Parts: sequence; structure tokens; C-alpha cells
Amino acid sequence: MVKEMTKSEVKKDKGQSAEKVSETLSGIPLKSVYTKEDIKDLDYEKDLADPGQFPYTRGIHQNMYNGKMWTMRQFAGFGGPEETNERFKYLLAQGQTGLSTAFDLPTLMGYDSDHPKSNGEVGVCGVAIDSLEDMEILYKDLPLDKVSTSMTINGPAVIIFCMFLANAKKRGFDLKKLDGTLQNDIFKEYIAQKTYLIPPRPALKLIQDMMVFCTKEVPRWNTISVSGYHIREAGATAAQELAFTLADGFAYVDAGIEAGLEVDDFVPRLSFFFNAHIDFFEEIAKYRAARRIWAKRMRDKYGAKSERSLKLRFHTQTAGCSLTAPQPENNIVRTAIEALAGVLGGTQSLHTNSMDEVLGLPTQKAAHIALRTQQIIAHETGVANVVDPLAGSYYVEWLTDEMERQAEEYFKKIEEIGGVIAGIEKGFFMKELSDSAYRFEQKLMSGERHFIGLNSFKEEAPGQSIEILKIGGEYQERQTKRIKALKERRDNEKVAKCLAELKETLKKGDNCFPLLMETVESYATMGEICDALREVFGAYRETAVI
Repeated sequence: MVKEMTKSEVKKDKGQSAEKVSETLSGIPLKSVYTKEDIKDLDYEKDLADPGQFPYTRGIHQNMYNGKMWTMRQFAGFGGPEETNERFKYLLAQGQTGLSTAFDLPTLMGYDSDHPKSNGEVGVCGVAIDSLEDMEILYKDLPLDKVSTSMTINGPAVIIFCMFLANAKKRGFDLKKLDGTLQNDIFKEYIAQKTYLIPPRPALKLIQDMMVFCTKEVPRWNTISVSGYHIREAGATAAQELAFTLADGFAYVDAGIEAGLEVDDFVPRLSFFFNAHIDFFEEIAKYRAARRIWAKRMRDKYGAKSERSLKLRFHTQTAGCSLTAPQPENNIVRTAIEALAGVLGGTQSLHTNSMDEVLGLPTQKAAHIALRTQQIIAHETGVANVVDPLAGSYYVEWLTDEMERQAEEYFKKIEEIGGVIAGIEKGFFMKELSDSAYRFEQKLMSGERHFIGLNSFKEEAPGQSIEILKIGGEYQERQTKRIKALKERRDNEKVAKCLAELKETLKKGDNCFPLLMETVESYATMGEICDALREVFGAYRETAVI
């Protein structure tokens, strides 16, 4: 057994200060050495088990990447649908194995490209989609029946999904064979990202309507990607990301049951989306704890019988908030380490950030390097040869237990305040994130936490060493002209009829998904449909938290 060092011994050990206290990125205090005493209560069968066995701490598949490599799903989208379609084709040609679509801010907020609020934002942070016509261009010639498609959108997610399905139907694809994921996690929007349209309760009803439809008609589609990524980017610790994400997931399970669905019929189509930050072992422990918590809760509270309901599947994206504008090439290293944590943590799919994302949308060269980072990890390092190779590490197992312990404490707090929606309405989550972000900023400003090139090892005159992708106003001009032409040739009487019927259905509280499909197929625009939602339910305004 390793004995504890005295203060004088610590001072002698490589000249280190006795006052220095190590901690994880999230602030969890650490010892210098972990031993079997730190995990003396660990029960292998109960807490770990073999990979592919309950509680899936060691992974949801027995052979993991020996059976199938993770999906390499690079997030892409900029300008108009034409440009993003070409980027998709490029990435697939380079070996990417799944599509992931980024939408611009007006689309995320439910405004058309010709709306005054869209000025200067069209195509800037993703692709502009105003109608079914744009969706037809976006996925033109792409094999939607052979490649899985992810769409990162939340407030108007159900509308975008209707456009996707309408396009797939027009091209003759069988909806029952489509494979992909709609982010559609409105809770994390109120908590962190803020691209919401209407209040939480009617927003949840839209998701319930979609879940009912997809369970029967699009059974291979992941209806919600419960997203901790944006919660972490907004300032959460690893434990907060874990707890708030899983709490959101449980709330969606409750919503599905309330909508009349059986647990084992819809829960297998809920997936998760986690951040991969720079603290290597903390992230791995977070993923392992997430699987264990989900499996136990689904079995013990919700009575799930199917293994597919018990297995938490997740996508990982490397941390955007860990990237630095100074010395941007350093971000390649950060991304590689974070991606490796995602892989060793057992992710099912992965996006690696480009080195220039802190400065703008990725250039083709930067996106190329980011994809190659995944491929090098997959095919050169050997880390995919063994399932959960870190299992049994005293430190990793202790940290996994600690992550679970902290998450359970948060679950109790959330339950005490009345659940996730009540927590949103009372500002609980926003206060937790703002406090956490402030604490981290203090450590960064004081130099207690190092970020190379940003607050340490700085360069006096770094200059601009990499190309930046510039998005101009030409995309807004083109989209505006396309909307005008569309409105001139479509059947406007049919559009008006569909919108009127949709509003009546929303007021009655009936399932609106079939009418949303019909409205989209009439070529009503995103803005017109979202205006109908805002007219019925009102636009959401959150309560300020100080």
C-alpha cells in the first residue's frame, strides 16, 4: 500500500509545493495516488460486470469496436443548402460514415431568411432552411437509406423533421428504413442554448406528438438526442452535465408514458449527446457513470424489460469551449485527446472539432484534419482493439463512483423543486450553470487553471496563421429570392388552409404531427409555421436569474 507523504516529503518530491491541491477540471479534489482501498466497496457483478452486461458500465456491446467502429459523424452546414450538400458529399468521399447537419441561427429560432431578425445571420453558423424546397436541395443525391442522418435543431425540430420525411417520401424512400437522429431536446434549450420558440409545456407536447408518430411509422429513428453538450458548453461541470442531461432524459421518458406509449416501445429510440472536455479521465468516468445510472433507473423505476431500453447510447463531440483563438493549431492536439476520451469511454458516434471553430465555421482543410484525427485514433493507435481497457483502474473506478454520487445528489434536488420543467421555470438550472461558469472563469483569470496560448506560454505577436471561412450576405440574398419565387408559384390557398387547421389542432391539444406534415408538404415556410406556434402559445421569455 502506498503511504501518505508528509508535508516535508512532498516538498522534497521534485520540488513541489506542499500547498498545491490537485483537482479535476470540474473542481473535484484529488489525491496523488489511488489504491484498492479507494474502491474497496466495488462489487464487480453489481457495479461493473462484463462489457455488454447490465449495468453496462463497461460498454453496451460485448465486443464494442471489434464488431463495428464508431460512426464518424462530422457536423457540417454553412451558407445555403447547395454549399452544405457539397460539403456532405466531400466528407462522405473522405470516409465519413454519417451525416450531421448544422442549421443557421434564423432556422434555429424559427425565422425565414427574409425576416428582419435574420439580417446578417443567414448561413453564418449553419445552413439556412426555409422550406421543403431547401430540404430537397440539402439532401439531393445523398443515399438517405444507406447513411444515418443527424439534425441538430430543437425549437423547430419537429418542423424540420417533417421536411426531412416529406423529402424522403418524394424520393421514394421507405420511412420505416430511415436511420438517424433528431436532436429535438427542448429542455436543454431553456437550460443552456436558448434557441427556443414557445413555453416549455406546449413545446414538450410537440415532442410527444412526434414520439407517438415515429414509434409506429419511423421506428429506426432516434426521436430525441438528449444533449448534455450545450449544458457543458454553457459552464457546467462534468457532474452537472451528467446529472442535468440524465434528468432531462428521465423527463422525456415520463412524457412518452404520459402520451400513452409503452416504455420498451419508445425508450430504445432515445439517444444521448455528451461533451468530451480536456480532463481525460474525468470525461471517461462521466460516460461510464452515465450508462450505469441510466440502466439502473430504467430497470428499477420504469420497469423496462428490453435490453435496448437499458442501454444508454450516445454521440460525443469534442469541447468547443476548450478551443483557443491564440495558437489555434494547439486545438488539433486538444481535439485528439478529447476524442480519445470519447472512444475509451465507449461512444457510439463522434464529431471532432476543427482547429478553427473558435474563429469561424470550419474551412475544408480544417474539417479534413478533424476527420483524419478520428481515423488515426481508429486505425493506428490500437485503442479500439480492447473493450474498456481502463476498467479496474483504481482512479477511474473511484472517479466513476464519484460522478454517480454527485449526479444522484442533483437528482434529489431536482425532484425536490418539482422536476425538470419546474426547475426551468424557477431558474434552478441557469443559476447552477452561471455559478459554475463564474468559478471556472476565476480560476482561468488567476492562472490557477492553465490554457496553453491563452493564459500561459503566450506569444507576443502571434499573427493570423490560418485561413478563416468568411460567410457573406450573398446567401441571404439568394434565400430571400428563393422564398419570394416559392410564394409566387405555390398554392397559397392550400397553405393558408393548412396553417388555419394547424392552429385549431394546437388549440385543441390533439396530435398535430399529421397536420404538420401536410403543412410542410404545401410548401409553407419555416417562419410561417413557427409564427402559427407563437400565435397559439406565445413566445417564451425566460425569467432572469441573478
